[in-house]
Amino acid sequence: MILRPFLHADPVAISYLFGCGGKASAAVVDPLGDVKPYLAAADATGMKILYVVDTHLHADHLSAGRRLADAAGAEYAMFAGADASVPFRGVHHGDVLPLGNVTAEVLHTPGHTPEHLCLLVTDHTRAEEPWFVLTGHTLMVGDVGRTELASAADEGARILFKSLQRLKALPDYVEVLPGAYSGSVCGRRLSGKPASTVGFERRHNAAFRIDDEAAFVRLMLEDIPAPPPQAARLRGINAGLLAA
Repeated sequence: MILRPFLHADPVAISYLFGCGGKASAAVVDPLGDVKPYLAAADATGMKILYVVDTHLHADHLSAGRRLADAAGAEYAMFAGADASVPFRGVHHGDVLPLGNVTAEVLHTPGHTPEHLCLLVTDHTRAEEPWFVLTGHTLMVGDVGRTELASAADEGARILFKSLQRLKALPDYVEVLPGAYSGSVCGRRLSGKPASTVGFERRHNAAFRIDDEAAFVRLMLEDIPAPPPQAARLRGINAGLLAA
């Protein structure tokens, strides 16, 4: 397994390159900004980027997903239900992206946005059990994703509560690699630590540990911060529905 996180400060976000070094097969998740660092990281590790995945249509920054996929000769993937006009491979819940000895299973986790997905990653040279989950803005360290950027806040919260059950069903040891950390506008109580585990978040994440839907919705409706600047416009651009 090769894993390279890219921590961005403006905007605050995390992108990832991961895959199988032995089979020279990689994927990049949630890229933004200049595509050259991702191409350079793949080249340095001897891997070819086969897939570029956006976990969702972002509302806080412009995605580099389509540009990177074109530059790398890779498939650009989002959840099949994404309301987007840019060319992309639509993936469904349960689909598996093969990367040599590594696989990434698609988990549909709507709530932050309707099309949100997570990727459950297994390195089959180590074990047949999953190693980590790339959670985008569904589950982050210390919080979960806000729910009013693409739907009504209460409706999004009810949907997110159900999605989080899929992540709660994972073993405690599975690592949580989110798409944001402290300073991001997509969460309220985010930690500056960019990674965690399902078990730690289950015990210490105020939103993730709630097992009652009504209590979860009440928490999600408290102290909703101002939306990211031009959130609707950014989602529209990332979907190809608006000009940049």
